[in-house]
Amino acid sequence: MSKASAPSRIGKVDSVGEVTIARAVLTVFVPFAGAFFLSYLFRSINAVIAPQLVSEVGLTAADLGLLTSAFFLTFAAFQIPLGLLLDRFGPRRVQSALLLSAALGAVVFSFGRSIEPLLVGRALIGFGLAGGLMASFKAITMWFPRERWAMVNGFFLGMGGLGAIAATAPTEAVLQYLDWRGVFLVLAGVTLVSSGSIIAIVPERAKAETVQTLADQLRGLGQVYRDPLFWRIAPVAAASLSNSMAIQSLWAGPWLRDVAGFDRGAVAGGLLGLTMAMTAGFFLTGTVADFLRRWNITTVQILALALPVLFGAQILVVFEVMPQSIMPWLLFGFIGNVCNLTYAHMSRHFPVELAGRANSALNLMTFLSVFLTQYGIGLIIDQWEVTDQGGYAPEAYQAAFGSFLVIQIVAYIWFHLAPHRKD
Repeated sequence: MSKASAPSRIGKVDSVGEVTIARAVLTVFVPFAGAFFLSYLFRSINAVIAPQLVSEVGLTAADLGLLTSAFFLTFAAFQIPLGLLLDRFGPRRVQSALLLSAALGAVVFSFGRSIEPLLVGRALIGFGLAGGLMASFKAITMWFPRERWAMVNGFFLGMGGLGAIAATAPTEAVLQYLDWRGVFLVLAGVTLVSSGSIIAIVPERAKAETVQTLADQLRGLGQVYRDPLFWRIAPVAAASLSNSMAIQSLWAGPWLRDVAGFDRGAVAGGLLGLTMAMTAGFFLTGTVADFLRRWNITTVQILALALPVLFGAQILVVFEVMPQSIMPWLLFGFIGNVCNLTYAHMSRHFPVELAGRANSALNLMTFLSVFLTQYGIGLIIDQWEVTDQGGYAPEAYQAAFGSFLVIQIVAYIWFHLAPHRKD
């Protein structure tokens, strides 16, 4: 295309090469990053408001785990249909429509007086935010040049970490002026604004893309599920990522209260430190992996070295080696998302036309695992009596956290023993 015929508006171009990076950041990255920020805020906020939910609604530990994990169940269930919708309608329309469900869910949650409406609200929120990552990754591949994808994806994931940070001490500060119901009503309004900003600001692609049928997409998924590399890496990635998300988004807060003995302010501060470490991990993991790749150190080798560090951090927590210290939690937060590198590895391993479905397949397994882990921790904790202070017994956390650590270690052993060729 000649300079004279080049389109003047981003919404009319057919090639990412014709879009300036600055304009793509403002009209694509910022609106989608705002929605992803909200996704992490919603998924993490129950760690701070858990005491109020337990006291006002009368939830058990299992109820609390089920309620919080309902987000991840609907999130996971929609991953496969999401891919087809993104191919057919594009990330702009799909993401803006889904966010309306999240806003409705926040309203329903804010008015909940028993576990049933709270579950419905939380499930609607999870459904509405199910496209936060995949829709954004698709938008990035549409509007940013290929050589910038890794960097842009890293910064994008960091925005999710900032949302998790907002769900800690900042939310605790807001709770001095609003109760948790008011907070969710405010979040419903912000989510509506986010939906409107995506539909109003994000451009449409002028060039039509090939749309696959559901049958084609399912056949592609079959190829992914038959691949030996997928079944070598996916179990340990899903086990480790789900454990990190389940604990960070709910159970870290009660642990800091019941085992470390922190008051509400200190719990919020501890969660802030944890999520700041997690955010730093988001920003740095991809950069470090790219750097190490220059020395032919692969993603698989990085996982083999990093996961024992993650297990070590969890061992310090499980056995209460330094119960009043935040250091094990900082290490847990920083290294806990190292398995996110698996998504990029899947994209490189599979043909381009299967990369999205490979990541959707991994996403489905991961978020189903988050649901089972978060709920399972609550079920295990409920096997012990509530303490005189109204919290949960330290032995209950040891059993719950320890059980899911064992699952990760078993998956890690499989990661080494599974038949595989050169990765």
